[in-house]
Amino acid sequence: MEMLFGFLVLLACLLVGVRHGGIGLAVISGIGLVVFTFVFQYKPGMPPIDVMLTILAVVTCAGFLQTSGGLTVMLKYAEQFLRSNPKQITILAPLTTWFLTVLCGTGHVVYTMFPIIYDIAIKQNIRPERPMAVSSVASQMGICASPVSVAVVSIIGFMAAAGYDYTVLQILAVSIPATGFGVLCAALWSYRRGKDLEKDPRFQEFIQDPENKKYVYGDVESLQGKSLPKEFYRAMFIFFGGILIIAVLGNFPDLLPHFAASADAKPKPISMTSVIQMVMLLVGAAILLTCNVKAKDVGNSQVFRSGIVALVSVYGVAWMANTYFGAHMTVLKEALGTAVASYPWAYAIIAFVTSKLVNSQAAAIAIVVPMALGVGMDPVLIMSFISACYGYFFLPTYPSDLACIGFDRSGTTRIGKYILNHSFMIPGLIGVSTGCCMGFLMAHIVM
Repeated sequence: MEMLFGFLVLLACLLVGVRHGGIGLAVISGIGLVVFTFVFQYKPGMPPIDVMLTILAVVTCAGFLQTSGGLTVMLKYAEQFLRSNPKQITILAPLTTWFLTVLCGTGHVVYTMFPIIYDIAIKQNIRPERPMAVSSVASQMGICASPVSVAVVSIIGFMAAAGYDYTVLQILAVSIPATGFGVLCAALWSYRRGKDLEKDPRFQEFIQDPENKKYVYGDVESLQGKSLPKEFYRAMFIFFGGILIIAVLGNFPDLLPHFAASADAKPKPISMTSVIQMVMLLVGAAILLTCNVKAKDVGNSQVFRSGIVALVSVYGVAWMANTYFGAHMTVLKEALGTAVASYPWAYAIIAFVTSKLVNSQAAAIAIVVPMALGVGMDPVLIMSFISACYGYFFLPTYPSDLACIGFDRSGTTRIGKYILNHSFMIPGLIGVSTGCCMGFLMAHIVM
């Protein structure tokens, strides 16, 4: 009974906290911590310090990338690619937003792409909902495929803490094909979704008004033809160089410095969490010193602010969850261990639901991955269902989905009458389910 009451406290904190955003979720988690410690007498768990420090280094570097203009260069190339292949916008747009997230570690880059995707679609007489909705989904699915995302950094940290020395490339060799395949399947389904614009009575009625028609078909601002400073390009290449260094060092541990824990112990390479922290700080320093960036401006960048919110959210949620699950680990090992062994998809469902509850893949991973590792779940299965950590499309409340609706001036991307029949539901379900299938296959091949 006590375990049930504790779970209700945990659930209540998640439900209340998510209504107040990431930072709100972190401080509401403090209520759960106090209740668990002083009322239920649970021994306080440990916040994931190594994971948090790695996240801090990564988001700081990403902030320098955006402030320096390196991110603008990436967006310019992405727009050029899409405008050169306008007929295939429904397939290429989601693959592009997914790839941008993989490179940058955050799905927030999609906001700049929405007006471009809309402009190309409407001028090709393609229903904007087709590329736009799946592009929003794709931008979030790319998070678990990025070597510099909070989610992947967290997975690496939790795996290392549990004694599993998987390389960065092993993790990405599962998550990149899994999420990429999911995005492709969702895009293929979206290719013919909804009615063509000329056959959509709702759209045709809307553009009967000349002002509405002008609004729907109006031009948007473009990066094409704009000359960008050379420092922007330099920053982008420095950032790519940092990612390459992490990939090489992660796959070849013999290149890392080795240290012994004691005089008679065998030297071991330093952890990849430490390597990622060092390289990300080094990349940030290189951008600062060579790309005409003001350090004080980094704190105001959208990527940095979003990353810090994610960091604080992981801090509170992971600490609270660790305290609760740690107090009942014996029971959980028996119950969840048997359930997951018999029904591996149970873990995918738990990850999906948790992601929706906390509206964050990083926060969901901070809850479910340590719990799963603690009950003895095979890390191969954990990685198999990495795509399931994206479940917050289920209700159309996430900022990128709402922004997508706002940028679609045709009104075709929308929330349905029954809420759940919104534009992102089927692409999201297809992306996650097919991603899990591909992840299951890849995890059993490479891990």
